Amino acid sequence: MIAKVRKSRTISRARTRTIFNFENKLKLTHRLIVKLPHFPYFCHMRKLANAELERKNINEFKEAQKTPIIVILDDIRSLHNIGSVFRTSDAFLIEKIYLCGITATPPNKEIHKTALGATETVTWEYAKDVLEVVNQLKQENVKVYAVEQTENAIMLDDFQPETNAKYALIFGNEVKGVSQEAINLSDGVIEIPQLGSKHSLNISVSAGIVIWDLFQKMK
Repeated sequence: MIAKVRKSRTISRARTRTIFNFENKLKLTHRLIVKLPHFPYFCHMRKLANAELERKNINEFKEAQKTPIIVILDDIRSLHNIGSVFRTSDAFLIEKIYLCGITATPPNKEIHKTALGATETVTWEYAKDVLEVVNQLKQENVKVYAVEQTENAIMLDDFQPETNAKYALIFGNEVKGVSQEAINLSDGVIEIPQLGSKHSLNISVSAGIVIWDLFQKMK
């Protein structure tokens, strides 16, 4: 009986020491964190709720000043890619999207899955022939650039948009890319620098990279 009591006391003391050591470690960790120069920032990274994001409703989006960028999607076969480009265009207040060739148009359930309502905010128009769209935009003094890999292409990080100019960006088919005919009509070609073995990006990813780059350069 006495042995059991002694054993119980020994276990109790061991647990007490473990808890005490753990509390001391917590206090030490807290003191170290407080001394870090980025501590105020570290303590204020709470995720924002949707209600705190100041998202525009449809009418506010329509009335907002747009980024002077037009997106042209030519022969895009994936409905999810189309929806993703709509969603990116909504995020950066893109002026308009042209859907050309075999590119599907809203309303469409598969497009909606990735667009998440952006087809209701971003202005879009269908045109059968991308070449007619390019010629029309050039007549309106819009600078048209194909996003592709060609001779004498301008690398995206070197591209500098002109002040007060409006740009149209052509994104082509997932397999064939932008047609040579559309490239020939364009004012130039923008290429995304790539260092890996594929040198190929999903069209919705390419659109996101290029749109963001021009958006932040135009600010």
